Amino acid sequence: MEKVYDKDGIKLFNGDCFDVMNKMVEYNKKVDIVLTSPPYNTTSRTGASDKYNGRYDIHLDNMTKEGYSKWTVDIFNKFNNILNTNGVIIYNMSYSSENTDGIWITIGDIIKNTNFTIADTIIWKKKQALPNNRSKNKLTRICEYIFIIVRKDEIKTFNANKKITSVIEKTGQANYENIYNFIEAKNNDGSNELNKATYSSELCEKLLNIYAQKDFTIYDPFMGTGTTAVACKNLNLNCIGSELSKAQCEFSIERLR
Repeated sequence: MEKVYDKDGIKLFNGDCFDVMNKMVEYNKKVDIVLTSPPYNTTSRTGASDKYNGRYDIHLDNMTKEGYSKWTVDIFNKFNNILNTNGVIIYNMSYSSENTDGIWITIGDIIKNTNFTIADTIIWKKKQALPNNRSKNKLTRICEYIFIIVRKDEIKTFNANKKITSVIEKTGQANYENIYNFIEAKNNDGSNELNKATYSSELCEKLLNIYAQKDFTIYDPFMGTGTTAVACKNLNLNCIGSELSKAQCEFSIERLR
């Protein structure tokens, strides 16, 4: 694990997210939000050994469904050690024609085997859906899921930025604004040779506007090409990011500069 960037409240580490989180626990470093889009494990080619299935420069996205679920559960049990009280995990996952049920197996195992549960599910509608699905019975996916995940005992107290619109005089009960669980944002920040599945900084900013407050620290365990860090920089939020790929870390640094 190597710190490769430390400026304006943004710290990037080239290394495995487990190593970074272990170090955070060692130094009692907490975060307020985890915002990430992990590898989806949507290929059917389990055990394939070709050049990373053309998606990432070093990651081979081909675990078994059971292996992927266990790996995710282990990650969430680490999140429990670094997330502040009433913190929020904003977790983007999707499915594919090759692996339609892996996402739900994983979500079920998070609920069963960790301290976390689902507070909300946000639908992310992309600007476009390519490639089109050529199957005779499968639909073309233009939406993905954003799971809002919190500790089970914080389901009524976790942080969000809903404004009070009125107060009932007799009871003092507050009424809050509507924020709909539907967000439209561009697909990504641009595919490149290192990462064919980059994330959307527009989406990240819209999500952070709902859940992040001033001086919050955001952690992305799968930083990729720096999308979450870019969104945090735009919103003047602190950010910690970890990424296995040295080349993608360097790409992120250039974006931040």
